[in-house]
Amino acid sequence: MSTSDCLFCKIRDGKIKADVIFQDDRCLALRDINPQAPTHALVVPKKHIATLNDLAPDDEPLLGHLVVVAAKVAADSGHADSGWRTVFNVNQNAGQTVFHIHLHVLAGRVFAWPPG
Repeated sequence: MSTSDCLFCKIRDGKIKADVIFQDDRCLALRDINPQAPTHALVVPKKHIATLNDLAPDDEPLLGHLVVVAAKVAADSGHADSGWRTVFNVNQNAGQTVFHIHLHVLAGRVFAWPPG
């Protein structure tokens, strides 16, 4: 898939509207359109990377930044103390449907373990 066909690249470029709740020079966070919890946001790097399998060594600081932003999203939504979950899905069998990495931030309900 080219970046011109990527949903998250189109959102990044302003071609598709989204409910963006945070943005900086490296990523954006937006509300998931099919939420699996009362709070369900996606933290998406502005750099197009299809899957975690496609990461390069120089992407390490970006991944750390995504996790820091996820913590901010959880805190801003009032869930820092009650608990929240992050998930990266990698490839189709793990549930990845948009092939541009994104970190799910889920909160606002009790989560089971192991996840389904």
